[in-house]
Amino acid sequence: MNEVLSAIRLVPLEHYVMLSFALFSIGLTGVLFRRNTIIILMCLELMFNSVNLLLTAFSAHHSDPGGQVFVFFIMLVAAAEVTVGLAVLVMMKRNVDSVDIDQLNRLRW
Repeated sequence: MNEVLSAIRLVPLEHYVMLSFALFSIGLTGVLFRRNTIIILMCLELMFNSVNLLLTAFSAHHSDPGGQVFVFFIMLVAAAEVTVGLAVLVMMKRNVDSVDIDQLNRLRW
């Protein structure tokens, strides 16, 4: 464990912040400007992973494992989000024959 912490401390914290900001920005623009549901789900995962990277970097920088425990719970939420998202995609493909986000209003009970 100490080897991992010392390896993380070799890279300055600002580099992790900038990388996380870039990944989050790419994910946010994908969510806001894309219409394909699969790409939107991938961009949401990219946003989750950028937050996970930032939490892990700050946790290692401050030698506090609380951030890494929180990352575990974020990964659980991301897995649940993917499961629900893929179920919605399958339902869309069966009923509407498209995965376009604008077609969601055609889904009825």
